[in-house]
Amino acid sequence: MHYGVGWRRDRGRPSLSEVFGSIATRPSGPIWKKLVAFLGPGYLVATGYMDPGNWATSLAGGSKFGYALLTIALLSNVMAILLQALCARLGIATGRDLAQACRDAFPRVISFPLWLLAELSICATDLAEVIGTAIGLNLLFGIPLEIGVLITAADVFLILWLQNIGFRWIEALIVALLGVITVSFTVQILLADPQWGAVVRGFAPTTEIVTNPDMLYLALGILGATVMPHNLYLHSGVVQTRRFGESLGDKREAINLATIDSTIALMFALLINASILILAAATFNKVGQTNVSELGEVHSLIAPLLGSAMAPTLFGIALLCCGINSTVTATLSGQIVMEGFLDIRLPAWARRMITRGIAIVPAAAVTIWYGEGGTAKLLILSQVLLSLQLPFAIVPLVMFTADRNKMGALIAPRWVTLLAAITAITVIVLNVKLLVDFAIGSGS
Repeated sequence: MHYGVGWRRDRGRPSLSEVFGSIATRPSGPIWKKLVAFLGPGYLVATGYMDPGNWATSLAGGSKFGYALLTIALLSNVMAILLQALCARLGIATGRDLAQACRDAFPRVISFPLWLLAELSICATDLAEVIGTAIGLNLLFGIPLEIGVLITAADVFLILWLQNIGFRWIEALIVALLGVITVSFTVQILLADPQWGAVVRGFAPTTEIVTNPDMLYLALGILGATVMPHNLYLHSGVVQTRRFGESLGDKREAINLATIDSTIALMFALLINASILILAAATFNKVGQTNVSELGEVHSLIAPLLGSAMAPTLFGIALLCCGINSTVTATLSGQIVMEGFLDIRLPAWARRMITRGIAIVPAAAVTIWYGEGGTAKLLILSQVLLSLQLPFAIVPLVMFTADRNKMGALIAPRWVTLLAAITAITVIVLNVKLLVDFAIGSGS
């Protein structure tokens, strides 16, 4: 029983119970074989760091300022690695995902609002992914956005089918689509032929980011779009699909392996996000087109700049794969949050249809009423909603993993807690800054 002095009640039935502990790990043998059994959850998490919202900010940053904001992409990724490592530690050490931990640690007057905010963030996330997938279908196949939004509901049944035959198949789908995205961007970057010296220099910090207000705003946008609340709930839940021992040594090893998994996956996410920024810098910024951020606009402009009719198709394929990946993980996050906070057990198809329906209804309404211009506004609104919710996910995570009563001997080291607290404060301040800027901009 995962019940300690720091928790008010036993964990109860785990979230994602149908796949909890369903993937065997290796108790002995070489470290690389042990790691192979743990590879997977990190890639589900990584998809949230390269969703359509990230694409928009990276495209805007690359087109306007060239390679200069690559250093912000790197900083964002380091922050993400630290927070996701804490999620894996929480899940493995306590047997609770972040939603269950909040329900167990806080009175209902606190946990219920946290649940509402978590649901709001997941719906906002899902909204962006639904729109991104619909745009991808439109760019590749000419499917109207309204129909594309409805088609995205089909991934609910894809998840059900894959989960029935094994959670590894969901992870395999995610990794396969990430592979397609990688190949697509590799070809596009080779066609763009960027200035590799400038790329390397772009990863070094520059004072211009702080002194240039426009550059600072886009830097804040990249940071704000990187760490997403649903990823924290997701990782602390899916890491428990691994079946590891109950001893302290087994859990320590599991934490280390899960951290390696998420770190590798998030470095992969950095590669994709950097590729988007590099592509924008090597094409649009190079010819003076400095205000490119719309996904559809990129698709139409990229062919003449790269001199290849294949480039727009590759961009559309990558966007569609990204959208599918992100909607899958957002749906899983919705299940973890609902079960973790409320301990409600619904049939799997009902849970997923509710989560997806909440996102599809507003997305469909806006695309039918306003068309593509309305979807752009909806994407901006979704990022603002995420900014609002983020502190309510990060702060409990840092609190729980720094509490010896809750974590026991697996408490996060003090230096990790200190860095996590600095990261949390930084992300919160930057997201609040984005929120204030959005409010001022809307009111002016």
